[in-house]
Amino acid sequence: MKPRARDLNISFGQLQPGPLNAITDVPGVRVGHSDVRGRTANGRDILTGVTVIEPRAGSTSQQPCFAGVHVLNGNGDATGLEWIREAGLLTSPIAFTNTHSLGVVRDALIVLDREQQADDGRLYWNMPVVLETFDGLLNDINGFHVKPEHVAQAVRSAAGGPVAEGNVGGGSGMICHEFKGGIGTASRRLNSALGGWTVGAIVQANHGIRHELRVDGYPVGRYMEQVDSPFLKASLPHPGMGSIVVCLATDAPLLPHQCTRLAQRASLGLARTGGGNEDHSGDIFIAFATGNDQVPPAAYESKKAPTTDNLSMVNNDHISELFLAATEAVEEAIINALLAADTAEGNGHAVQGLDVETLLKALRRAGWPGDATSGT
Repeated sequence: MKPRARDLNISFGQLQPGPLNAITDVPGVRVGHSDVRGRTANGRDILTGVTVIEPRAGSTSQQPCFAGVHVLNGNGDATGLEWIREAGLLTSPIAFTNTHSLGVVRDALIVLDREQQADDGRLYWNMPVVLETFDGLLNDINGFHVKPEHVAQAVRSAAGGPVAEGNVGGGSGMICHEFKGGIGTASRRLNSALGGWTVGAIVQANHGIRHELRVDGYPVGRYMEQVDSPFLKASLPHPGMGSIVVCLATDAPLLPHQCTRLAQRASLGLARTGGGNEDHSGDIFIAFATGNDQVPPAAYESKKAPTTDNLSMVNNDHISELFLAATEAVEEAIINALLAADTAEGNGHAVQGLDVETLLKALRRAGWPGDATSGT
């Protein structure tokens, strides 16, 4: 298994991670991947997939949670966000995939959720949340190779525990800071005096310019410009083109507008790693909170719906620590995605994975005092 950032004694910020340093440190959150690999009859390479994040086991449409969204740069696409903006409710799992598979993943999630519901004659509707980034350099994106069965496989595989990172699921064909990118995750847990809550992040990183890359604040990218790599910048029509999508989860009892504020902090984590400045990048973030576990389904029958509901919320005087946790978790998740990803080839292109020695050498040249062997 490839080392993560903390295995190299690289730390980020002030707060401590949860035991897995993953979004699954938030109780009940589950993650599943489905890889779609192969080659077409006419010799095109397939390197893509689906990643699914479930807020908790069971039907999210019947056990919704509060959520909020933020778009830093809208050169991307997503489904289901308008209902979250309107009602503040997340009523589906969240899926990551490639740009041209957005629709099929959405439709498949509807079918899978409908199969879980009792056939009692009530009207059924759902507007799943699916986020995308573009993998068309390494993957035959116009072949539409993601199918409903791949979505079903990702849902079936969703589980708590450690989360696979790098070239997996929706991140299979992604590029980050001109290295191989993909899926990354991290978490932060507040101490009991600050509420004891956890914030977890998972990213699909497909963005950034190599020169701008920063790790723990050190400008490592400027020392990597001459890294021998089979990846040619000329392969990208625009340097840094791509996208990053982020999902934040917390067990804190946040209301929808507070979830939106949490989602905004993903922008700060992205900025800390040197991203967020490219016009050709779709940077879309979602945050959900499971701290209120009795949020009523949006499709209540009117005669059964209560007039009011009792809810909890984090006092705004104590929300800053959650903002910091989100910022740090996103920052670390991006670097974990880079370190986990392996060199990949597809359709005449090759993108190098960020190897440990290249990163450590650049960190030392940038003035980093740590040492992976001495533990300092």
